[in-house]
Amino acid sequence: MKKLNTQSPDFQAELKALLAFETAQNPEIDRIVADICADVQKRGDVALIEYTNRFDGTSAQTIADLILTQNDLQAAFERLQPEIQTALKIAAARVESYHQRQKMESWTYEDEDGTRLGQQITPLDRVGIYVPGGKAAYPSSVIMNAMPAHVAGVKEIIMVVPTPKGERNDIVLAAAFVAGVTKVFTVGGAQAVAALAYGTESVPQVDKITGPGNAFVAAAKRRVFGVVGIDMVAGPSEILVIADGTTPADWVAMDLFSQAEHDEIAQAILIGTSQPYLDEVQAAMNRLIETMPRRDIIEASLGNRGAMILAKDLDEACEIANYISPEHLELSVENPQQWAKKIRHAGAIFMGRYTSESLGDYCAGPNHVLPTSRTARFSSPLGTYDFQKRSSLIQVSEQGAQKLGKTASVLAHGESLTAHARSAEFRLKD
Repeated sequence: MKKLNTQSPDFQAELKALLAFETAQNPEIDRIVADICADVQKRGDVALIEYTNRFDGTSAQTIADLILTQNDLQAAFERLQPEIQTALKIAAARVESYHQRQKMESWTYEDEDGTRLGQQITPLDRVGIYVPGGKAAYPSSVIMNAMPAHVAGVKEIIMVVPTPKGERNDIVLAAAFVAGVTKVFTVGGAQAVAALAYGTESVPQVDKITGPGNAFVAAAKRRVFGVVGIDMVAGPSEILVIADGTTPADWVAMDLFSQAEHDEIAQAILIGTSQPYLDEVQAAMNRLIETMPRRDIIEASLGNRGAMILAKDLDEACEIANYISPEHLELSVENPQQWAKKIRHAGAIFMGRYTSESLGDYCAGPNHVLPTSRTARFSSPLGTYDFQKRSSLIQVSEQGAQKLGKTASVLAHGESLTAHARSAEFRLKD
């Protein structure tokens, strides 16, 4: 891992270089995705079957070969060991409980002249959730995407998940059952995103698409945005740990590994206020790496984008954290509530030495779909509110129309919009 010191005259430049990640669209990927999306939009199910067979190595003859119903999902759940069933239920219940508290409610108020104003909250009708299915299975992604939609009141939740070589993962399908997914299509890639966005003879068009995927999925989500809503275009996973030296070094080392093992471009950063403690964590990492099945990925990630930063104190550490705006921020310090108040930008804040980021990934309750690549400066975790819409309510009384009409008339004439002005003036008594 790179070693940085805030007292170095080159620190800001070094930090900026560390965080740099090319997020621009790849022209070749964008071209391929554009062709796939246009083809699925034109040929529907036929194109979807062809791309699925080509990219996933399947042999589907009809769209029915790619559809799973509630009965299929329940059967997958019932095939699992009891402890896995229980774990899925616990995780889903905790995520549901947390997201219930995010649910927005409609409201109104009345002016002194009897005009009523307010906001009406309604759920989206139908959403699509994308679940990765390549190198690993992610039942947690199913729960995190589907449960807030379920809580919001979405009537139909359509899940797409690739099944390379036709291999279906029972844990992923069981998670869909537990989280209330309506129907599953075993398709992935840009073709799945296009099917959800435009609809086919069998795949219903959705209102919003959420969930992570590879570069082709990300490019497809960018392309269809506007036809449908999307949650975000996610970058590589990130963790930033601020440690004051009171947490066992082995714990912090493994927390850094937990994000580095995602892939070679994930980012793990540790900020400490003591060089001996940073050295202790480095020693723990050197020892523990021998036990990691994904050692090669972890070493590549830490070597490519990992770093240890020596800060003069926790105040400075928090300011650095605000600049980094990490996806996951661990405050592995005494009195974490005190220091959390100094954090302005982070996807999720894990407070105290016992709060490992991995608990948030699976079962703590808050959503693990979080802003990456410094976008926590202006965006938030996926939540129930992402599956609800707000409509403004305006009911002007006769008395209110007299006052508001004159104001609107003046402003409309100022914009040379005569019909706007006359529309308001027609309702005036004098």
